[in-house]
Amino acid sequence: MKLLEPGSRIDGFLIGECLHAGGMAHIYRVRYAEGEADPGFAMVMKVPRMTAGDGAENIVSFEVEHQMLQVISGPHLPRFVAAGDLDHLPYLVMEYIEGHTLDHWLQAEAAPDAAQIARLGAATAQAVHSLHQQNAVHLDLKPANVLIRPDGSAVLLDFGLSCHADYPDLLAEQLRKAVGSPAWIAPEQVVGVRGDPRSDVFAIGVMLYQLATGELPFGEPQTAGGLRQRLWMDPRPPRQLRPDTPEWLQEVILRCLAPVAAQRYPSAAHLAFALRHPQQVRITERGRATRGTGFGTHFRRWIRAAGMQYQPSPLPARQIDEVPILMVAVPNRDVSDATLYSLREATARSLGTRPGAQLACVTVISPGQTSATDDTESETSVHRRHLSALRQWAQPLDLSGHQASYHVLESGDVADALLAYARGNAVHAIVMGAATHGLMTQRLIATVPIKVAMDAPCTVVLVKQALPFERLAEPLAPA
Repeated sequence: MKLLEPGSRIDGFLIGECLHAGGMAHIYRVRYAEGEADPGFAMVMKVPRMTAGDGAENIVSFEVEHQMLQVISGPHLPRFVAAGDLDHLPYLVMEYIEGHTLDHWLQAEAAPDAAQIARLGAATAQAVHSLHQQNAVHLDLKPANVLIRPDGSAVLLDFGLSCHADYPDLLAEQLRKAVGSPAWIAPEQVVGVRGDPRSDVFAIGVMLYQLATGELPFGEPQTAGGLRQRLWMDPRPPRQLRPDTPEWLQEVILRCLAPVAAQRYPSAAHLAFALRHPQQVRITERGRATRGTGFGTHFRRWIRAAGMQYQPSPLPARQIDEVPILMVAVPNRDVSDATLYSLREATARSLGTRPGAQLACVTVISPGQTSATDDTESETSVHRRHLSALRQWAQPLDLSGHQASYHVLESGDVADALLAYARGNAVHAIVMGAATHGLMTQRLIATVPIKVAMDAPCTVVLVKQALPFERLAEPLAPA
């Protein structure tokens, strides 16, 4: 396709410099020529390649991205402006966002350290989770399609291979084959299943592997047989390639790259949570390994994978709702046994109906509480004491099949600390004790539960304290 000339006009847009000339599309800076109000942000025009030598994928991908950009929104996505038609000149005009793609860190002279990899991965996973909440799956995540803003947040690009559960999947209907970038495509995509949000978790795992080792975990296969190998093969452990890779980071990466979707993180929110709290990652032999999986294991997996057909997944939003991140706010002073018991019972009920849910036990201490109570207790020991109390509180819970983590927050405003934690970790529901003050008091002074319930980004369960044996002390009624 011939490049558009800077200064030319198309449907009221003035064409600027070409920012990218790739195999699938050309991207230009644009602005309104005249007569249109400034949208308040910079814009780019994406013009797909549609010459005689280009395949049908380019046309279908244009239609898919046009459809997607009109129905998804949020801070992790470029804003849609306009589109041209296929008969005249197909194009998409959208917001231009400043930043670097993940390729920037892959091409840097100095490799990113574990903390930076965790920040990049958590930002990417948070952006992907926001997409999944809208019943959409990206299915073409790779370093060039993840942009990191200067503030550290991530923006997803290029939705030409995506699918939305509420609309026809044009690629599945018209192409009938595995579609995606070979290095990052998930095993279930290889056998033609589209729509599972855990496919995007796999792709994030590939990018984390690249950032940690400088290599691709499965190379860049170009044949169907090469692609199918990831249905049974594990990549070499990152610690085999880079011995200084932390065990927690290897644990996270290899869990993302599990051949079976059910063995990965159940949602991108769970992955972001693990990357934000590496000290809470449960390290198994997978995280400690320095040698690859043996031939015998791979051979047995190959036998099981022969003719494997993945089952279609439920709606993305429904699937991530089934494995929420549940936060319980555990008070640490002026609290009765009845409140602690009732919180535990409510938490157990919530976890019991959601196998695979993540439980985050949180307590907030004031800055004064970290001051030494005597000459022998340091701030570190104060935090450890509260962490130990959280673990002791959670000990009676049946946590089999669940991940649990424990967090001591320091803040002078308990409600703000709980709300900030919930927003920053994509918490699905908060369980906390109900206020014990009277209604008249709560009208005059907003209690912590009321503040949290009013401003929380998720469901809040307020638990009224009760003990099953509290009536035992009452005198028996006469016979």
